[in-house]
Amino acid sequence: MRYFRQKAALGFHRDSSSRASVRLLILILIAAILPLHSTDEKHIMIYAPNVSFSLPITDRDGREYVSLLECVEPLGTVTTRTDGLHWRLHYNDGDSEFTAGKNRAKIRGHDVDFPGNFLLENGRGLVPLVSLGTLLPRMLGAPVSFNPVSRRLFVGNVATHLTAQLSHTTPPRLVMNFTAPVNPTIATEPGRLRMTFTREPLVAPGTPTLTFGDKAIPSATYAENNGVAELTVNGTVPLMASFSNDGRTITVAPTPQQPAGPAPGTPAAGGPPSAPSPANPAAPVPPSPRHYYAVVDPSHGGDDRGAALSDTLAEKDITLALARRLRQELESRGIPTLVLRDSDANLSVDERAIATNTAHSTIYIALHAASDGRGVRVYTALLPSGGENNGPFIAWDTAQERFVPLSKVAAQVVAAEFQRRQISVRSLQAPLRPLNNLTTAAIAVEAAPPGTDVMDLNLPAYQQNIASAIATGIAAVHNQLGVAP
Repeated sequence: MRYFRQKAALGFHRDSSSRASVRLLILILIAAILPLHSTDEKHIMIYAPNVSFSLPITDRDGREYVSLLECVEPLGTVTTRTDGLHWRLHYNDGDSEFTAGKNRAKIRGHDVDFPGNFLLENGRGLVPLVSLGTLLPRMLGAPVSFNPVSRRLFVGNVATHLTAQLSHTTPPRLVMNFTAPVNPTIATEPGRLRMTFTREPLVAPGTPTLTFGDKAIPSATYAENNGVAELTVNGTVPLMASFSNDGRTITVAPTPQQPAGPAPGTPAAGGPPSAPSPANPAAPVPPSPRHYYAVVDPSHGGDDRGAALSDTLAEKDITLALARRLRQELESRGIPTLVLRDSDANLSVDERAIATNTAHSTIYIALHAASDGRGVRVYTALLPSGGENNGPFIAWDTAQERFVPLSKVAAQVVAAEFQRRQISVRSLQAPLRPLNNLTTAAIAVEAAPPGTDVMDLNLPAYQQNIASAIATGIAAVHNQLGVAP
């Protein structure tokens, strides 16, 4: 993407301060909205304290060249003047003078030699890419770090550093902490999870290859090329990434796996054992992949106990019990269901959202528990303002936007079923994550005790009534929501 194209001009021209501010604002907006660049074009990425931007590279006479004006204009106040073969640039309080076909410039009153010759094309001053490490520190009056091989240039102390540590838990977790917020593009493929950092000034860790000695996540590698940095986590199992700490922490862990059902030869409920494969009686028949209509998410888990409902009763235990009952109720109605947490494990809200979106289910149901109030509360998302969901990319915090009408339909039908069973119910909207991040119909159900005794939340009959009411409502709205792919 070209940051801007200078108009050809003879003589001296000077922008007013307001005009320059408007131009800089436009440049920053363009850089933020448009794709950074296509992978088959050569670019340089420049990182500075207040702005990061990409510029195209031009090949001339077997060398890589870049527009010098476009390198410095986003960084300060700039004017240029062309006089025959001479090209002058005034940046903030310093002057630089170049001559077409020469490899010597005068910068702030000092002669500076640089590799390659200066080119002047239609009023645009082009310098060899490799010369930026020599020219820019003198022009800007600031330290510059430049890697011409990867085409990444850092102005001042802007680098983002990372540390990585593997937690040998079950499942393992690779926790990467960054010194500044990051927002990489994430792609998964068999055997690896790849994070591409475009606008973040990420620099290499102490070694480009990190080894962890873990079977599931054995290593990670860092590389940079054509203006971007890439961090690849290698795994022997499917991996997923989640963000926390305002974008300063990324956790990579195995994707939660849901058992596909009883193994061949295991008695089904009320039925005989399944017969072995006649072709090879000793070989088990692999289960075919399931497509889930519903995702049930029992909140909290592991070291996150949720609300302390009493001295002995934690929210995480109630939500897991409800989830297991709800799965049974949904499956008995012919609705394939995935429970995100079927054990005492802790998933972050981003991990829950990613797993749900990856499953391509038709509805998501989060389960919570509370000691205050009576009955249940049914929530749909309350979206923040300002998110834009146009084109193929959608904003993470407002991913739910186009599914809100379906979510409200599901919530209304489920709430009506609670009322029919004379269970006190309230319908609410709340910024309750991960509802906002989901690309499917999504509701949350919070169960409170039926009366004044919080321990009644643990009554099997009460839990079963709640699960049955939710499942009945979902079954009733099944055709309105559609069928999961």
